[in-house]
Amino acid sequence: MTDTLAHSLNSLKVSEMKGLQSVRLKPASKMLREVLLIFQRTGYVGEFEFVDDAKSGEFVVKLTGRINACGVVKPRFPVSAATWERFEQRYLPAKNVGFLVVSTSKGLMTHNEAKEKNVGGRLICFVY
Repeated sequence: MTDTLAHSLNSLKVSEMKGLQSVRLKPASKMLREVLLIFQRTGYVGEFEFVDDAKSGEFVVKLTGRINACGVVKPRFPVSAATWERFEQRYLPAKNVGFLVVSTSKGLMTHNEAKEKNVGGRLICFVY
């Protein structure tokens, strides 16, 4: 498995499509934790917890049934503060539906927060 974030987001999407109540995402990473915190803050997932298994650990995530699609953006395109519209049209189905997660110099945040702060960064993933 080369891209653990892509594998975890695919597991989230498939579990939502199956109608499951929770999903176990492993291996755990700091990037996955930050992405899950953003998803939780925006209401796409419920509570989650880290379970230490003496290896890399795993996250147990409660699902809310709001995810229609999610995935990583490969390659991780650099986005300037002026070009958000282009990538919104490319990865999101409609205006104000879902969001992009972007890595900026101020940490991971949604593309809406990055637009408000007038910063650019690299695209990480999307969800709607």
